[in-house]
Amino acid sequence: MSDIATFLDFKKLLEIKRYSDNSINTYLGLIKSFHKYVGFEIDLNTIENKVLLALIIQIVKEKELAYTTHKQLCAALKLFYKEMYNREIDFLPVYPTRRPSPLPNIISTKEVKAILESHNNLKHRAMLTVIYALGLRSGELINMRIEDINGDRNQILIRSGKGNKDRVLPLPDSLKTLLRSYYTQYKPKTYLFCGRNGEKYAPESLRKVFKLALRKANINKKITLHSLRHAYATHLMDKGTDVRIIKELLGHSSIKTTLIYTHVTQKTLQNIPSPLDFL
Repeated sequence: MSDIATFLDFKKLLEIKRYSDNSINTYLGLIKSFHKYVGFEIDLNTIENKVLLALIIQIVKEKELAYTTHKQLCAALKLFYKEMYNREIDFLPVYPTRRPSPLPNIISTKEVKAILESHNNLKHRAMLTVIYALGLRSGELINMRIEDINGDRNQILIRSGKGNKDRVLPLPDSLKTLLRSYYTQYKPKTYLFCGRNGEKYAPESLRKVFKLALRKANINKKITLHSLRHAYATHLMDKGTDVRIIKELLGHSSIKTTLIYTHVTQKTLQNIPSPLDFL
């Protein structure tokens, strides 16, 4: 069986096991990237366990993978080899043991504006704008369907976010206008933003759109597409939005996750008095 056929079978298996669309896309994307790294001519089942672990270490170092991506790569390969090749592999030696807790690198409203306006391509500009305007994860944007937009009620349904939880978000008038222009020009059929063949937009392609926007906007900060979501939360908090409301908008399970933005919001920092004021 070719690796392509194996990937298709693995996707079907994940669907049967009721993995979310985002998890399926993430796992398949990581495994395909791993296959590309080792070489498409190599049968993945021929790679010995020790070599496989060594390759993971090599990829993590060369690609400077974040903790979450490192963790997901191990989980994806473990499940893939177990289900497709009946191989129980111990990934513990290369599994990240302690999650770092750095504060998110927040971009300013001025920088966000430069990023969103950097693309002349309406589709690319619309995708990045939707992520920031609604505080979405990339997978939530990719899975968004046209039917999820309720223009009459000014709402957007976000299906199967993290933890398979749906949520409803308000649709700003400014975003509604942009989406109308986009729809008129591109006329998508099922997914709001789709690839060339009408299928879901590829996560890797979406990341490339963001990286190109950074170059065009001359922004050299070490940030990712997810930084637009961080900016959304922080900018709302800067304007005084209650943290409990932001929690619901972001789809967080715990308020503790949302509270991290209180450490970086400009409003909080500005309101902290100096000990000099006490003298």
